[in-house]
Amino acid sequence: MEGFPILTVVTFFPIVGAVILLFIDKENHPALRTVALMFSLGEFILSLPLFFLFENSTHQMQFQEVLPWIESYGITYHLGIDGISLLLVLLTTFLTVLCVLSAFSAIQTRVKEFMISFLFLETGMVGALVALDLVLFYIFWEVMLIPMYLLIGVWGDPRRRIYAAVKFFLYTMAGSVLMMVAILALYFIHGKATGNYTFDLLELYKFGVPLGAQYWLFGAFALAFAIKVPMFPFHTWLPDAHTEAPTAGSVILAGVLLKMGTYGFIRFAIPLFPSAAMRFLPLVCALALVGIIYGALVSMMQDDLKRLVAFSSVSHLGYVMLGMFALNMQGVQGSVYQMLNHGISTGSLFLIVGIIYERRHTRMIADFGGLSKVMPVYAAIFMIVTLSSIGLPGTNGFVGEFLILLGAFKAKTIYGVLGATGVVLGAAYMLWMFQRVMFGQIRNPENLKLKDLNPREIAYMVPMVIMIFLMGIYPRLFFQKMDATVDHFIKDVKSRYEATVDQAPSKALLAGEMKR
Repeated sequence: MEGFPILTVVTFFPIVGAVILLFIDKENHPALRTVALMFSLGEFILSLPLFFLFENSTHQMQFQEVLPWIESYGITYHLGIDGISLLLVLLTTFLTVLCVLSAFSAIQTRVKEFMISFLFLETGMVGALVALDLVLFYIFWEVMLIPMYLLIGVWGDPRRRIYAAVKFFLYTMAGSVLMMVAILALYFIHGKATGNYTFDLLELYKFGVPLGAQYWLFGAFALAFAIKVPMFPFHTWLPDAHTEAPTAGSVILAGVLLKMGTYGFIRFAIPLFPSAAMRFLPLVCALALVGIIYGALVSMMQDDLKRLVAFSSVSHLGYVMLGMFALNMQGVQGSVYQMLNHGISTGSLFLIVGIIYERRHTRMIADFGGLSKVMPVYAAIFMIVTLSSIGLPGTNGFVGEFLILLGAFKAKTIYGVLGATGVVLGAAYMLWMFQRVMFGQIRNPENLKLKDLNPREIAYMVPMVIMIFLMGIYPRLFFQKMDATVDHFIKDVKSRYEATVDQAPSKALLAGEMKR
């Protein structure tokens, strides 16, 4: 495998499928769906060697590919992965297969364009996760934006899809512009100080950005990523985008696109600007805690299943941010694991909502009740996913939340106490929702006619259930991939902070923060 450009192949393989789809008759829906499924499945199979060949003992970037691109401006084609990006790449290729399969019956118009958009989106997501050049990362970041905008705006709910798509686009573009300005500023600051004008991330990691500039650059990067997460109070685009998007769009939005924000913090904002990250740490933790509790309380008030799941994302992603900014081993490990958990659990919830929406064309909780009597297999899977979402021991959700709370308590007791409040609220609104939808008497005659899961629906729900238990029972399989990376991340951030703290005008103030 040495010398084989596996990351390039994994990144661009979906586009090959998209090009082939161009030559298939747009009315030949079975062929379009089959080819899209084959390429998304092929992409997942191609990504598996990354997991098995990955060297666990080192934090160094692996499978690197470096080629000169626009040399006069210091732009390179530089790809590579570490233990964090490896797991997110696999999550992306895994979820894309299930999304394409779930769209077989849900998408009946413009099937060709839908499948092409989805495969382009996959290339954008994988590319952003493996790019080690800031310009290359920015290009993939923007590549993700257009297909997702189309998925919401063309195949979303006719009533508000345009509004939701435009809102999603404007929020994300605002963040993107800020990030672009910060990337250029970093490029010139580094070039002026070292004489080496480059966008290569590994080179920029070695550079100590002056303290004054760190605050501004961290602010710009952090705002771009906070919108993408989305953190409170930048979350308002999320419920609309989730609610109006088709089921497959909601799954990939929750499963992967939101992780681009949290990944951006851990890959760029914190390690490039460690002193600013430490300075803003209390603010970020406070916003994360507000998001956890606010998201849970608003979820409890929802009467639309999809909006309930959407607001629960705000709460769950608050945990990711809290663990990351605890900046200790337990917190960061839990944060990365929670990124994977959220993709599996919340992705599964959107699939489950999509299944009954296809049958009844309503998502209102009041329209259901007693479904377990007519859909027992559906009810069993729904229960497993619900329990994983509230973090029951033995499921994936427990491991991530436990570690995050452990890290939060270790960082500051009040962080842990407030974070634990969200766990209680989460259990309340999820179980209450499940009880109203699945138990009780069937009052609506239309629900008596509902059919249980068909083989295709079982085919895309069972892998999710397997992942829920695999990640809950044997988390070591995933931790061993990220341990070296997370350990190095924490040590590197703190050592670089110590190296720059002498430049601070108020050394005593910053030194006090390091005692945490």
